[in-house]
Amino acid sequence: MPAPTAPTDLATQNLNVVGLTPLRSPAELEAELPVSPSALEAVARARQAIQDIMMGKDGRLLVVVGPCSIHDTEAALEYAGRLRGLAERVSDRMLVVMRAYFEKPRTTMGWKGLINDPHLNGTFDMQTGLRRARKLLIDIAELGLPTGTELLEPITPQFLDDLLAWAAVGARTTESQTHRQMASGLSMPVGFKNATNGNLQVALDAMQAARHPHHFLGINEEGRTCVVATRGNAFGHVILRGGAGRPNYDPGNVADAAAGLEAAGLNPLLMVDCSHANSGKQHARQSVVWESIIEQRRAAPVGVVAGGPGGCPIIGAMIESFLEEGNQKLTDPANLMYGVSVTDACVGWDATERMLIEGYERLG
Repeated sequence: MPAPTAPTDLATQNLNVVGLTPLRSPAELEAELPVSPSALEAVARARQAIQDIMMGKDGRLLVVVGPCSIHDTEAALEYAGRLRGLAERVSDRMLVVMRAYFEKPRTTMGWKGLINDPHLNGTFDMQTGLRRARKLLIDIAELGLPTGTELLEPITPQFLDDLLAWAAVGARTTESQTHRQMASGLSMPVGFKNATNGNLQVALDAMQAARHPHHFLGINEEGRTCVVATRGNAFGHVILRGGAGRPNYDPGNVADAAAGLEAAGLNPLLMVDCSHANSGKQHARQSVVWESIIEQRRAAPVGVVAGGPGGCPIIGAMIESFLEEGNQKLTDPANLMYGVSVTDACVGWDATERMLIEGYERLG
């Protein structure tokens, strides 16, 4: 008898996939939207300054401030113009980096950010999203203002990382092997948030993993799938964002976190997120966290650089801020209020300016 044969119509692949849309390669997008030498120099200079802060060579406070997420590039660029002037006013005591978040992690469902859905209507035009994100980063870099973002999709860095001075791995992805491997190859310092339940160990483990070389699957500049080999990223740090409804920005938690870092053989310096569980998800309470950060810095002996003997472990702060305070529901894009967040609530520009100027004066 002849051997049985498998049915020719038996499908086993892509059963739940309804479409595969090719993207332009990173090289093609970079050719369309090139970066000027002056903008690249500004990015490189900011990266070096952040590294110096992390190594205790620069005593300024790193402040990452900006919208929870960017949905309107026009409003974001207006914000950047204002922030640039403020950054110059405080530049001898603070290094200000604009928070330019284009990807949003979700516990269940929701708008996933400008790259994923730039038209805010469920059309998921990611080619346009990547282009808008890159164009905005170029425009901000041309102002001389550094930017930082959370990197959620592991192929995103190939499209944007030449323009970023700082990056974050979020609370939902710090435990992810994929994101730790990605961080090991990034060209800028990376902050790792503690987990959403407040667990700090996952961030320490992430820092350890990202310091080492890795080999993993990714894409190159031409968009081809390849094996990515990294050297490891020595410039990782923890971001305390609270968790499980409890804050962790107070001196006791900060000291415990620094001790945990030191016990693990890691740099005992850290950033504090003024938002999320540290503010109880109340945007106005970010100022309370900010005031604590400033007071903890002030309590260090005069002349001591953060991280030095007797110095404060806090080298940075993160603030969610936009042109207008609060947030709004994402409904009809045509009816959205200008300069108001569509994700987490932010402090408005007046409060942002007041917080940074008052902090600057007290640090003096």
